[in-house]
Formats: sequence, C-alpha cells, structure tokens
Amino acid sequence: MQGKTALVTGSTAGIGKETARELARLGARVVLVGRDPGRARAAAAELARDTGNEQVEAVTADVTRQDGLLRLAARVRERCGTLDVLVNNVGVNGPRRTLTPDGVETMFAAHVLTPFTLTHLLLPLLREGGGGRVVNVTGGIPGGPIALDDLQAERRFLGWTFTQYNHTKTILMAMSARFAEVLRGSGVTVNVAYPGHGHTPMNRAMPIRAFPYVYRPIAPVVKLMAPLLFADLAKSARSSVWLASSPEVAGVTGAYVDRRCRRRPWPASVLDEHARDRVWALCERLSAGALPPDQSVTSPSR
Repeated sequence: MQGKTALVTGSTAGIGKETARELARLGARVVLVGRDPGRARAAAAELARDTGNEQVEAVTADVTRQDGLLRLAARVRERCGTLDVLVNNVGVNGPRRTLTPDGVETMFAAHVLTPFTLTHLLLPLLREGGGGRVVNVTGGIPGGPIALDDLQAERRFLGWTFTQYNHTKTILMAMSARFAEVLRGSGVTVNVAYPGHGHTPMNRAMPIRAFPYVYRPIAPVVKLMAPLLFADLAKSARSSVWLASSPEVAGVTGAYVDRRCRRRPWPASVLDEHARDRVWALCERLSAGALPPDQSVTSPSR
C-alpha cells in the first residue's frame, strides 16, 4: 500500500479503527473519519504511533448528513490528489426510529445512503488513480428479505435487536451490487466485506441497552464470555483490509466476501433486480441535493 491513500469512515473505534490500523501498517496514507474531533485526533495519533506511519490523519464529519458528506468530500479533495481506497464502514444502532436533519431514517442514512453519496462524491478522485477500490462493510445478520415497501422502517422498527440494522445492511448489499454494475469497466471496483460479529463498542453495549433488567444480573458472566461470543477486532477487519489491499482482488468487482476472505454468493434478496432498482432509485432521490449532475451516475439500462 506504499504510495496509496485510503479513507475509512467510522474509524475512531471498532472494526473501522482496526481496518485503518492495518492499512497504515501496510504503508498507506490513511484518512480517518469520525464525528468527534477529539476522538478522531486521538485515534490518528494512536495509529501513527503504533504503526510507525506518520501519514495518518483525521477529518471530522457527521457522515449521516448530506451537508456533512459534502464538506467531507471537499476536504478530501483539498488534501488528496487521488484516492485509492474508500472503506464505507460507519455503522449505527439504536432503540428508537430517528431521523437525520435531512429527514432520512438514521440507520438507512448511515448504512445505505452515506456509502451511495460519498462514493459518488469521491468518484473523480477514485478514477484519477486508475484503479480505485470501494469496500462497503455489511454486518449483523444480513441476507434476509428486503421490505421494498418499508425501506426506512416507517411501518415497523425494532432497534437494539438488530432487526432494522440487519435490514439496512442487506439493503447496503443490494445497493453495492448495483453500484458495481454501474461502474464496471471504469477502473473503480465495488465490493462488500462481512466482518462477522466483532467485539465492538456497539456489540458490547447492545445487551444492556436492549435487555437491561435481564442483563444486569448476568453481566459479569457475559463479560467473561465475550471473547468467545465475539471475534477479535483485528480478525473482524481482515475482510475489509483484504478487499482494500490484496493483489488477489485487483480488478475484481461485485464480490461479497466473508470474514475469512472467502467469496460467497449474494443472498437471493440482493440478486433481485427489482429490489436493486428500487433501492437505487430511492438513494438517487434522497441524495439529489448533494450530487451535482456531473457527479452522478445512472443505473444501467435493462
């Protein structure tokens, strides 16, 4: 990764931070993206110190907001002449349905609309290098049905139990598969990494927030068992790092790989062309204010 630049969203903690750490260890210039300035700077300093790579820097942005994505893209364009890797890793979960300032359901915004919009905004930089890689990170238990009449959980929302989390991560896969089709032949690849269940802050917090009265009495036991229940973060980041850096996948696009870096078939719901069309159309509509006409790409004609 010497001489290459990588941007990783949601990289001040968890799998995103470990992905950034390994890319820095491989010699890449790494741009961390976080919402809290102090945490972002601290993470960048930690990774630079641990890897001996001084080319680790932090950018602050709320990537669930369209104006935040526009500012982030502008800063990246100012700092980087080209971009070789974009890892869309940011993830959120919560007990209640909430909306971003743009009026988008928060999990849909973070997991689907953010990768869609940011990839569009940074396409000129990804194309500049002649072989940019986009890695979208799924998670939870993806692959179930896609509720096309309820993509933003207006009818049914179940938080903390990962129902909406899983749903939006499956929608992300459908959007990613379509994006790979759209960009085929452009030199920019789009692939999806599944990290497994990592010992992330989100996973550690979920039981107490979802089932506080049940969890509290057994909390000490759960903490002892956590290493058995959740994967080490470095292992969880392995698939993202592999898709971002390995010569084995140079030029490969439209792939879905598991936590052991093995290529897996897309779930049936993701292969549904109608579902891909509906997801893509919604993303185009919701991101219309952030994407100038000359930076948008269209779904391939059928």
